[in-house]
Amino acid sequence: MNVLVVNAGSSSLKYQLFDTTAGVVRAKGLCERIGIDGKIKHTNLESGAVYETEIAMPNHTVATKIVIDALTSAEYGSVKSMDEIEAVGHRVVHGGAYFSESVLVTDEVMAKLELCRDLAPLHTPAHIMGIEGCTEAMPGTPQVLVFDTAFHTASMPEKAYVYPVSYDMYEKYAVRRYGAHGTSHRYVAGECIKLLGGKAEGTKIITCHLGNGSSISAVKDGKVIDTSMGFTPLAGIEMGTRCGDIDPAIVPYIMNKTGMTPDEVNNYMNKKCGFLGVSGISSDCRDVCAAAKEGNHRAQLALDIVVYEIQKFIGAYTVAMGGLDAIVFTAGIGENDSAMRENVCKGLEFMGVDFDAEKNANRYSSATEISKPTSKVKVFMIPTNEELVIAKDTEAIVKAL
Repeated sequence: MNVLVVNAGSSSLKYQLFDTTAGVVRAKGLCERIGIDGKIKHTNLESGAVYETEIAMPNHTVATKIVIDALTSAEYGSVKSMDEIEAVGHRVVHGGAYFSESVLVTDEVMAKLELCRDLAPLHTPAHIMGIEGCTEAMPGTPQVLVFDTAFHTASMPEKAYVYPVSYDMYEKYAVRRYGAHGTSHRYVAGECIKLLGGKAEGTKIITCHLGNGSSISAVKDGKVIDTSMGFTPLAGIEMGTRCGDIDPAIVPYIMNKTGMTPDEVNNYMNKKCGFLGVSGISSDCRDVCAAAKEGNHRAQLALDIVVYEIQKFIGAYTVAMGGLDAIVFTAGIGENDSAMRENVCKGLEFMGVDFDAEKNANRYSSATEISKPTSKVKVFMIPTNEELVIAKDTEAIVKAL
């Protein structure tokens, strides 16, 4: 089965075309810096043809159309028309209280997904635009939604997901911790378990999904017991444009001082804080790192904040699990920023981390241990493969129709 997997992030759109029968990826690509300027890199893995260009991508609808043009290109495309694609699987950040497993797209499903806009304001609109773009290009092709929240909500204990607000907010409005990036955490935790011997029982792993949006999860015995993102993907550590955890009293304080409405302050915390807000340079970690190297204090401060916050979560989750076997870095920053990995691991020697800075400095395309053989706590860089998980879920649902 030819399955197109669409993974729309807050400022990116990754995609892969799977032949699930043969077990191969026919094409893959990445649209990034959506809403900033725009860039696509498309690779036909069968012919080796590569297409890369900078092109305006003001939103995800435009990015989806650019992806379709790349897939059907006579020069570097993989299919003659989108009719050759039998199913589409979409990564969706937040299923709210409506979805606890992957589902086939229907009008009813889309209506419920619309209700999740407030829970993931940076992502849900992007998902909907991606789904609608695929529907327009491939009418009649079944589409499946795979939710990031599912891996977390399936196993987190009450004490981890219930907030200490009045309980009626949970009962009436489903205010609770949901988490995000669950498909990524699910994949890399599984790969880490293989590297640790293949048996989930007894393992204690902290997975760090670090990108424009970032989250950290405590995975014990192969199941999530806690995760840094919460009711929405705004919670947790500092991100590209998101503030992460702050004193909740800051919200009404800012509203009173500035006259912001609830929607405006929500937009502010989601789109004008994080790396962008602290550095004043960019929401892209690469731009912030470049500015920091040139001596920009605020850029360096933005980096110092995120490293400190990651270290605090690692410490807290080690306590929550009663120990630690491995730390995993994944996603855009986690896989590619060796300095970030090293800075996070500095100072963790007391926990049994014996980090290999020399090995870490190299670039890897597959799962690699970046701690020394003597390290009691292993450190891995594991490229995430959310697309593979989504393709498998999509194939299973469509075949069952």
